[in-house]
Amino acid sequence: QVQLAESGGGSVQAGGSLRLSCAASGRTFSTYTMGWFRQAPGKEREFVASISWSDGRTYYTSSVKGRFTISRDNAKNTVYLQMNSLKPEDTGVYYCAAVPWVVGATTEGDFRNWGQGTQVTVSS
Repeated sequence: QVQLAESGGGSVQAGGSLRLSCAASGRTFSTYTMGWFRQAPGKEREFVASISWSDGRTYYTSSVKGRFTISRDNAKNTVYLQMNSLKPEDTGVYYCAAVPWVVGATTEGDFRNWGQGTQVTVSS
């Protein structure tokens, strides 16, 4: 079981960039597939991106492809979400999620552990 702590959220104007970080506890981080989800006000939480533990394969929701990049540093037990060309519709609380051993996780039900979230606000 890992514990997750997100950081890096904030307010930015449209077109700007932010980098989110998620630090994980434990010694088995490299065996966890990691993901990012977000929840906009009044909406369901949705998948943003994930990176598999086994081969580093990445998955993105279509609305962020080409703008967001998920990456991981197993030596630092950290996963990142680089967000460029931000749009007002990217506003929401961003959550880090983790699940051990699963490949290709892209839905809420695929993930087992969740962070508390970090707020991202993009103004027009």
